[in-house]
Parts: sequence; C-alpha cells; structure tokens
Amino acid sequence: MMLATRHIIFLEVASRLSFSEASKVLFISQPAISKHIKSLEAYYKTALFERKGNSIVLTDAGEILFQKVKEARKIQNNAELEISTLQQKVNAKGQLRLGASTTVALYILPKILSSFHKRYANVKISLLNRNTDTIIEALLNEDIDIGIVEGKRKSTSLVYKPFITDEVVAVCSKDSFIAKKRAIQIRDILNYPVVLREQGSGTLSALKDSLGKKGIKLSNLKVNVILSGTEALKNFIKADDSLGFLPMGSIVKEVESGELVIVKIEDFKIVRNFYFIQRHGTENNELNKLFIKVCTGSL
Repeated sequence: MMLATRHIIFLEVASRLSFSEASKVLFISQPAISKHIKSLEAYYKTALFERKGNSIVLTDAGEILFQKVKEARKIQNNAELEISTLQQKVNAKGQLRLGASTTVALYILPKILSSFHKRYANVKISLLNRNTDTIIEALLNEDIDIGIVEGKRKSTSLVYKPFITDEVVAVCSKDSFIAKKRAIQIRDILNYPVVLREQGSGTLSALKDSLGKKGIKLSNLKVNVILSGTEALKNFIKADDSLGFLPMGSIVKEVESGELVIVKIEDFKIVRNFYFIQRHGTENNELNKLFIKVCTGSL
C-alpha cells in the first residue's frame, strides 16, 4: 500500500497552501511540483487549487481530495508500522511527526531524538519548532501527530501526559546595572526595563501566571522590547541593560561563562510543566507510544 508521488506532493501543497513551501520541504523544484499537480487535476478532470492574489486556496474538489489523502496516509503509516514490527519493535518503520515549543526543541529533544533514531533507524523524524499556541494549532490541524508544550489548555480535543518540569529565571547581562544587585524584591522589577517573549509563548504564559499571583500584571512592567524566540531574547539581553526571563535549560553555558547573571528575586519562583499532547483518540498510536517511552526512559 503506497501513496502515489503526486498525491504526496499534493498533500504537502494543500497542507501549506504554498507551492514554494512544499518545494522546500520535499526538495523538489516548483516546476516539478506544478507538473504533478496538473497531472492530478487532469486525472480528476477538475481544478484542485484556486489562485487568490498571491496565495492559493483549495477548491471544493481539492478539499475532498485533501481529506481523503490524509486518511490514506494514516492507513499507510499504520500498516507500515504494524507490518514492520511483527518480528521486533526495533524494526519499526514509519514517520514520526513531532512539534515542540522552543525550549524543548532546542535544549531537551536533540539528545532524545538521537537516542530514538539509533534505536529505531527506519523511522523518519520531522520536528516543528514553534511556540506553544502554534504547536497546538498544528496538532489540531493534523500537521503533526504528537506535541510537547508548556502548560495545559482547556480543550476536549487534546489529551495531555506529563513529561518534565522546568524553571524560568530572571537574567541580565554581566554588564547591566542590575547584575550588581545580589537579590531584589518582586516589586523592584517594576522599576527596571524588561524584555519579553511574544504572545503565545509558554515562557511568557508562565511568567504572567506567576506575576499574577503576586498582584502584578504584564502591563505594569516597563516593556519596550518583545522578541520571538528564546535565542533572540537571550542574545538581546547579553547586549542590553534589560531584565529578561528565560528557561534555566537555555542559559547554562552563558551563566557558566559569565555572560549572563541570574537575578534572584526574593520569594518568587517560576516553575512550569511540560506535557506530551495528542489528539483525542490517537493515544494508542504505537509510534507515539514508543517515542514517549524513550523520552521518559521507560523503554
């Protein structure tokens, strides 16, 4: 049971609504992708995409085909996995489509993915690195099959399973005037310039919740800069006088080298929980279960 190449290409274009993005993912030229799509349209005797300005949308026929091809891919992946593991799980063959929030994707998953790949060499792995809200959206849209995010959202469509805990700490540059203070009070941060992560970030959400318990709103802070991504925020803090909040796991090297200084805030701690998330009804996916077992050291 194998999906035709043109159907696989159609699936990527339909998922991204972009010929150029599909070209990057599949390592195929845009003219080649257009040729396959035209071949499909000739076969079904109807247009599958409609151009609207500089973008494309699925036609009614394209939407029907998109849903059917997604279903066919699930059947193909499940069949491939079950047949490949008849003798031994180590022979598992399939595609593991992951999504993880920035902290996990950059600082936790690389070693785990390496271990998983060594154990299950026939499994193809893809990883989407975005903020928590985007990962949830990708999971619900079936662009990924399992995610790792910070905190829980109220949703009957998602199933959460605990993974790890992490701490977010206040940091500043070694050259910042704030670095000279051994410890500060929580209300002191209202007087300092602060740089934050973007909306949708799990780090920002954890900070907001912890400050709220102390009666402080994000709008009370002196925020002049908002940056997308942990690395961007970290590099900005190293070059600026601002106070920032970053996951402990993301600043180990910088603290050891002295580039960044952890600012102790009396009686204030930000601890957040990371969870595996899956769409309701997919918890028994064998590949997902193997991945979770490797992550948690239970395999």
